[in-house]
This record gives sequence, structure tokens and C-alpha cells, in this order.
Amino acid sequence: MKHSGFVIFFSIVLILYTWMNWYVIRRGLQALPGPAGLRSTFTILIILLAAAYPLGRLCERSLNTSLGAFLVHIGAYYTAVLIFALLALIVIDLVRLADHLFPFLPAAWHEARSSARPLLLAGVAALTLLLTLAGAINARHPRVRHLELAIDKPAPFRQMRLLLATDIHLGTLVHNSRMQELVTLMQAQKPDLILFGGDLFDEDILSLSRQNMAAVLRQLRPPRGVYAIMGNHEHISGSENAVRYMEEAGITVLRDRSVRVAEALWLIGREDRQATYMGDGRLPLASLMEGVDRTEPLILLDHQPFHLQEAEAEGIDLQLSGHTHHGQFFPFNLITGAMYEVSWGYLRKGKSQYYVSCGAGTWGPPVRLGNRPEIVVIDLTFSAN
Repeated sequence: MKHSGFVIFFSIVLILYTWMNWYVIRRGLQALPGPAGLRSTFTILIILLAAAYPLGRLCERSLNTSLGAFLVHIGAYYTAVLIFALLALIVIDLVRLADHLFPFLPAAWHEARSSARPLLLAGVAALTLLLTLAGAINARHPRVRHLELAIDKPAPFRQMRLLLATDIHLGTLVHNSRMQELVTLMQAQKPDLILFGGDLFDEDILSLSRQNMAAVLRQLRPPRGVYAIMGNHEHISGSENAVRYMEEAGITVLRDRSVRVAEALWLIGREDRQATYMGDGRLPLASLMEGVDRTEPLILLDHQPFHLQEAEAEGIDLQLSGHTHHGQFFPFNLITGAMYEVSWGYLRKGKSQYYVSCGAGTWGPPVRLGNRPEIVVIDLTFSAN
């Protein structure tokens, strides 16, 4: 089941990716003027760019890691360009369809050798490159989001500062220097407790070891500790290796277990839903609550924000999640908005509070539009004893 699921998933991705490139090539050739050399160059360029990412991954694992990283970067940025170009071309095709039904475009636009066609192609290319550049710059500048939340339960102290970072996706694209920038930003917030909400890693541990990511992560030394849960990518890349690497970096990994922190509150860390498909399994939340003192503050870490009513039913005071990236850029934010009760931000259900982070890193194209990457600082206030 594990291997068949992967085959089906990657087959669908490959078919979709191939169709997207075919569509762009076909529309591009329709817009380009006659010379065969120019049309052939355009086709070859798109094919080379489309092949860059998979070739880069192969190079990283078997031949040349520097060349592989270069190709992966080229291919990842090209994917963003491809998506934006596809959206622009679909809009153009919809306009053409409307014009076919209710003619309104000048007659010259319908001529095979119309000068408007290459100009339109140039406009699409310029727009997609501009959007990709803007998204790449945005993705490199995470913000600090501050929340002040109250839990109506007593603790030995009135306040605690939590820092939540999710979906960093460390690897070739979000590399060591990026993580160092994040660590510096995180330390500047002076948190009491740091929580990683899943998908800390994007790929296998080999890439992280080459960059010595563990040394950067070990710089995080908040007084109440550093805790993490598994995300779907930790399972995809190899759960045991991911856990081992996090523990070497001084991070306590909560896999379907609860711990009491600072003799004041409980952290409940759920195994990610991906574990069910990978054969590792995942316990019901009710099982994790056994032995937990429900009179003390309860904080649940669950990577994917599905079935929020479970936390409410178990009396969880605060659930922290990630995974969605809030779509990362349009139109995927519309999809995550439809899939999840909350795709990004704060929600309250009864006495339970929820925050879903849009994440600090990127997956796939290192591009964000419509939301900025974030780390979340939560100043928790407790009731008096």
C-alpha cells in the first residue's frame, strides 16, 4: 500500500506536469512568428527547464551535488513561472472563448500573422517573471506574528512566551544560511519554549547532513526546551532518520505522546496523519490524554488541521498546526481555504483555541504571494492560582 500510493501520486503529478508544459509550448508556438529556428529554440528551452528539477535530484544523489543543487533551484523557480504562465494563458483562452461566442476583439487579432500575438506572449512572459521575482523576494523575508492568548487555568507563573515555527522544509532550496537567519530571528524573540509544528525537513537527511544543519539548530536554547512533532514530509523522507537527526540537534520529538513542561502545562504531540499511510499508525487523541491532568493548561501540536472538533471534545486549550502554507500562492489558497476549517490564522471553538500557521518556509517553488512566511510568538496568560 505504501509503495502503490507513491506510484499513484507521482504518476498523477508527472502527468499533470507534462500536460502543463505541453500547454505552454503549444500556446507559445501559436503566438510566435514564422522562423523555425525561433520556434525550435522556444520548444527546446521549455523542455530543458521542465527537466531541470528531476535531473537535479538525480545529480544530487548520484553524481555532482553542486550541479544538482543548481538544477534543482532552476527547476523550482521554473515551476512557479510555469504555474503563473498557465494561469495567464487560461485567462487569455477564456477571453478568446468569450470572443468566439460574442465577438468583441478587433479583427486583426484573429489573423494568423497578427503582431498582437508575439506581443501578448512577451507580456505573459514578463508578467510571470515579475510575479515569480516578487514571490521569491517575499519568501525570503519572514515576519514575526505576535498573538496574546489567555488560558483560563492556573499555572505557577502568569505568563509564558511560546514560539511556533512550522513548515520550514529544510533541504536544498531552504538551505543552511536561510535556517541561520531564522534561528537568529527566533532567538531575538526571547521565547521560553520553542515548538516546531512539523515539516521541519523537506527531503532525506543526506542533504541536511552535508550542510550540517544540526549545528545551526543546536543554537536554539530556550529555558523550557525545544519540542517538535512529525509532519508529512518527515514521513516521506524517512521517519526514523528524521527523528534521529532532530534529537541530535537537541530537539525533543513528540510522537503520539504527552509531556509535562515546567511543571505547569502539558504538551500533547500527535503523530502526523501521513503515518497512517506509511504503516506507522497514529493513536486517537483520547488515548494521548490518558494520564494528563486536565486541570492544567493543555497545548496540542497536530501538523494537519483536520477534525478540529476532536480537540474541543477532549478539552484542549490551544491547538497549534501548520501544513497548509495557506496555499503559498494563488490560486492554491482558494483550495486550502475550501479544504480546512481554518487555512491560516486564529479560530475559537467553545473553550478551545486554534492557530494555523502559514509556515516559515516553502515547498516546491521557493515563492510566496498573498501571504508572508511567519514565525509565531504567542504570549500566553494563565489565571491566578
